[in-house]
Amino acid sequence: MEYSPPPLFKQGAPARVKVTVFALISIVLLLVDARMHTLAVVRQVAGAALYPLQMAALMPREAVATMGGYFSSLSALQKEVRELKSQQAATAQAMQEARMQMAENAHLRKLMGAREHVPVKSLLSEILYDARDPSARKIVLDRGSRNGVALGLPVIDNAGVVGQVTRVFPFTSEVTLLTDKEQAIPVQVLRNGLRSVAYGRGQAGTLDLRFIAPNADIQVGDVLITSGLDGVYPAGLAVAKVVQVENSAAGAFGRVICQPLAGLDRNRHLLILMSLPELPPRPPAEPPAPAKRSALPKMAPLDTPRAPQLPPQLPPQLPSQLPSQLPPAQKPAGAPAAVPATQPVAPVTQPAAAAPAR
Repeated sequence: MEYSPPPLFKQGAPARVKVTVFALISIVLLLVDARMHTLAVVRQVAGAALYPLQMAALMPREAVATMGGYFSSLSALQKEVRELKSQQAATAQAMQEARMQMAENAHLRKLMGAREHVPVKSLLSEILYDARDPSARKIVLDRGSRNGVALGLPVIDNAGVVGQVTRVFPFTSEVTLLTDKEQAIPVQVLRNGLRSVAYGRGQAGTLDLRFIAPNADIQVGDVLITSGLDGVYPAGLAVAKVVQVENSAAGAFGRVICQPLAGLDRNRHLLILMSLPELPPRPPAEPPAPAKRSALPKMAPLDTPRAPQLPPQLPPQLPSQLPSQLPPAQKPAGAPAAVPATQPVAPVTQPAAAAPAR
């Protein structure tokens, strides 16, 4: 009995024949497509139909690639953020330094401009720190006696008077600000020339005009300048601005509060005026005025001869009467001794006194 495979597994033409046939069909299709371009539409339709299947087949690979790229990009972004933050900090610091330098340059330009307007020689200095005493208004500068700084020299900035040098060391100097309680400066109102003295008010940071008459011509907004009467501050430097005026008719004096124009708490560099203003010499002292004399002519003294002093004349006595019998009250102090009774008493004659010359 001959064995035959089932119908499902029946083999047709041999494999070599199939390969040959399909190879020939492929060659024909290639030639037709290359020469006539007739299969372009078929290719587009097949690509469009198979595109969803292609994307579905590529999804696992794309998911793996996307996940790897996500983690790699996340780490790269974190690193980049750290670098940008450090760069931003460095840039911010450089920007702050640049701003500080710009502000410092602008302030120095203002100081140089103020230096040209000051009639005396000045020295540029830098503030090192505030004084240790919290109750005092003092600062320490980086210039000392080696730089020619001396006691009493005024210190200014581009806006006005700052204070006065009160202590000097070889490399540093201490400046007492205008607002210190121990400081006073003679000022005058720029508007009308009214003179007064401004005193510091300590921690309040303001100035006070004392002993002002209640009806004095001072208004809010008036500018006070140095009068130059003390021989320390040159005349015409700005000092303060009036911010409050209290006039009380009942009080003996008014109250005037002023705000300093100089940047006492803002500046970094200041100018030290190296010489005091030259004042005119004092006039010589006047000789004492002669004593006033009478308008009458002076009379020469008269030479008047003095009469000789004689003892007083006694009354005539009896021979039997002794001087001891006279009462004590009638016996003169310069009476001559008693004459014995045996001798007669001679009469005494008194010469006439010469008449005074007229």
